[in-house]
Amino acid sequence: MLFDNYERYKTDTDHHIIKKQSNKKEKNMKKKGTKIIVNFLIRGIIGFAIIFFVNEFLDGQGISACVGMNPITFLTSGSFGFPGVALLYGITFYQIM
Repeated sequence: MLFDNYERYKTDTDHHIIKKQSNKKEKNMKKKGTKIIVNFLIRGIIGFAIIFFVNEFLDGQGISACVGMNPITFLTSGSFGFPGVALLYGITFYQIM
């Protein structure tokens, strides 16, 4: 009888520990998802700012290589960051050639 109570206590305690661990994993997943979304939005906004200033600079130099500011360029700069913006300008310069 003594061992039966111990086994029941051990099972309840293990179940409680497993439940706590799964709650921690869920919270970490939510934090990770939020972090990814915020990081994407920041890169997209900074990418748009870079595109705007580079377009202004190139227009001032008389070079007609403008990258448009649209949802596709936002997705590209948000996904790839500065290399994505460089890729957009590389495609634009390649089309001019």
